[in-house]
Amino acid sequence: MNELANLAGSLGADIEEVRKGIGSDSRIGYSFLYAGCGYGGSCFPKDVKALVRAGAEHGHRLQVLQAVEAANEAQKHVLARKITQRFGESLAGRRFALWGLAFKPDTDDMREAPSRVLIDELLERGATITAWDPVAMAEARRLYADRPGLRFAAGALDACEGADALVIVTEWKAFRSPDFAAIRGRLREPLIFDGRNLYQPSVLAQAGLQYEAIGHGDPAARRIPA
Repeated sequence: MNELANLAGSLGADIEEVRKGIGSDSRIGYSFLYAGCGYGGSCFPKDVKALVRAGAEHGHRLQVLQAVEAANEAQKHVLARKITQRFGESLAGRRFALWGLAFKPDTDDMREAPSRVLIDELLERGATITAWDPVAMAEARRLYADRPGLRFAAGALDACEGADALVIVTEWKAFRSPDFAAIRGRLREPLIFDGRNLYQPSVLAQAGLQYEAIGHGDPAARRIPA
């Protein structure tokens, strides 16, 4: 789904419509057909690596699983790429609000979390970050200690205050129905990068917010390959 979403965005298509089409097949269903900015945690990455290694040890090259691992690692850089496409390769002087630190909702686990890849890349490019997570703040402080350029907000809207854009990395329920007017009023630019496709693009357009999600292409750029 992540690779299809990246293709959909390039073609000006909407991955949500693709998801509906694929999921309508009862043999597939909709449960796991969600594009995003990559998976993390302690189980899935470890299990994929273990299977690839077990295959190699017994003379079997598990090409699909190798591709899954490579595609997931690449997907963790998608948000940073979207940000640099908008603001340029150097992000010196830019500040971003970051919602979501844990690899998934309802945990403080940040092992192999996409947020860590994004944080490192933005900081390396000279940006500063104000982060918020409903549960994982203590774990993030432990991991990053006094890392220059990264601060932790007192709340979700506090993170947005004076930021150039809001970046969403974890699909917490608390993020699904925010006060868009309050967000817009706090951002320097009315711009959201959404790594979990939490919102309908039309809703954000009505709220006066620009929206960069995963696989939601610009219909004006829609083109079909020959």
